[in-house]
Amino acid sequence: MDAEMVDTGDEPKKQGLAPDDDGTVAAAEAAATAGGGDGDMVDGDAAEAAADAVIDGDAGAGDVEEAAEVVEHDIAALVAERDQYKDIALRLQADFENYRKRVSLQTELDVSNATGKIADALLPVLDACEAAFAHGVDGVEPIWSALIGALQRQGLEAMDLQNKPFDPAQAEAVMHEPGDGGEPVVSEVLRTGYVWKGRVLRAAMVKVKG
Repeated sequence: MDAEMVDTGDEPKKQGLAPDDDGTVAAAEAAATAGGGDGDMVDGDAAEAAADAVIDGDAGAGDVEEAAEVVEHDIAALVAERDQYKDIALRLQADFENYRKRVSLQTELDVSNATGKIADALLPVLDACEAAFAHGVDGVEPIWSALIGALQRQGLEAMDLQNKPFDPAQAEAVMHEPGDGGEPVVSEVLRTGYVWKGRVLRAAMVKVKG
């Protein structure tokens, strides 16, 4: 008799837990279980739990959208930061390349100046060899040729000014002779002038006509 009454009493409770169209039965069952299985407690609590479940579902979709916006914002910030560091790296690379070129040019200039000083110190030797050769001294020509050949390979050039217009940047006029009124011309080279890698190392001494 008691078993039949229990079965009859349970039917309304099961009907109260029937699933609805919103799929909130899980929340209602959870509320019924939390109430210790008492059918009298499954009223406002079940509805409230179901509503909370629906609301939680809507809030989850909003969170996803908000999270997507945050991710997009973070990506944009990262791209901007990347571009900033890229610009800094490019500027540093350009500065380093300019520095490397300056150092290379300065080193080349220093080496040229140092070797030019050596060549300048050897010019009196070349003058002596040239004078001895002009006076017919035997055995001077091979030494003179070897010395001037070695210096020429490093950048030394002898000026050829004979019968050419006088240029005060290349020669020093120590003697003059009358001319025909035209442009001054080098009539005689008294001491050879030399150029070192395109720069006048020593000006020539010349006789100028005109």
